[in-house]
Amino acid sequence: MATNQAELSFIRVTDPEPHVRRTREILKKHPEIRKLFGRNPWTAALTVAVVAGQFGMAYLLRDSAWWIILLAAWFVGAFPIHALFVVIHECAHNLVFKRTSWNKVVSIIANLPSIFPSAMGFRNFHLIHHRYQGELGWDADLAGEAEAKWVGRSSVRKIIWMLLFIVVEGVMRPARIKKVMLYEPWALANLAAGLAVAVLVTFLWGWASLAYLILSLVFAVGLHPLGARWIQEHYVFKDDQETYSYYGPLNRLSLNVGHHNEHHDFMVVPWNRLPRVRALAPEYYDTLHHHRSWTLLLFRFLFDRSVTLYSRVVRPDHDEVRKQRLTSRETQQIQDTAVPPEAPETS
Repeated sequence: MATNQAELSFIRVTDPEPHVRRTREILKKHPEIRKLFGRNPWTAALTVAVVAGQFGMAYLLRDSAWWIILLAAWFVGAFPIHALFVVIHECAHNLVFKRTSWNKVVSIIANLPSIFPSAMGFRNFHLIHHRYQGELGWDADLAGEAEAKWVGRSSVRKIIWMLLFIVVEGVMRPARIKKVMLYEPWALANLAAGLAVAVLVTFLWGWASLAYLILSLVFAVGLHPLGARWIQEHYVFKDDQETYSYYGPLNRLSLNVGHHNEHHDFMVVPWNRLPRVRALAPEYYDTLHHHRSWTLLLFRFLFDRSVTLYSRVVRPDHDEVRKQRLTSRETQQIQDTAVPPEAPETS
């Protein structure tokens, strides 16, 4: 792998994603990690509390000036919304309750203060991201060719891209992935809940409260130290490594979502136990390159021309590989049957 490409292009590999192999190795050496597997139903109670707190802030700001709303969203609102996004992530892996439907309900509740209905869409695309990591035709965590080319090395365009990242991640990329169904009953319920909250907040408290909620979402996933999480997870900063963890203080406000290598290796470990994975297998995680500051990472991404949307590992789509193998096999069979039998020797 190379992180400082002379020409803008993805880092293309043909080997499988690294987590399945590492998971097997770690479990063979540290079987005690299995004790961390399970769910954390208390996440549901935390979700209700954070949702109530964010709506409470929206109410308090109902008569505030625009600049107060802007500052409140950046310095306060982004943090609960980001934490709720992590709850949505937990629910996508059914790490709150055993029943899938209960996890979906918690996920939609966590999504309410964000207004933008992303919980069910995230669930569908995120599980595919784990299964087909690095496949451009399947992994919505990757920028498409047009998106990556437009941003390029420009700091100005990187800033615009991060400001609009909720649109990129929530609209543009799902539209690019043609192989995944976007609309199903739970997604429609998610949409209806988001619209209902937007109408109620506007009717009861006014546009200022709605603006605070929307701006909190924009900053939580965009131009903010918390938004650097999207750069931290899979942008390549070291050869031969495609997933990265963050071990910094903001993990305390982000439900340990920075422990990304640990999560990819053990998707059945809930957020409150992820640090224990690293503690039990330090020889695997302490030797990997990791980040200590989302703030420094954000500035590096914005102003380091060597870090672009192309700084990602991609591999061939599994369905295309299968199709090519079948085509090659069929071609060989045709060639074999087309070869005339050798004529018998005559004396």
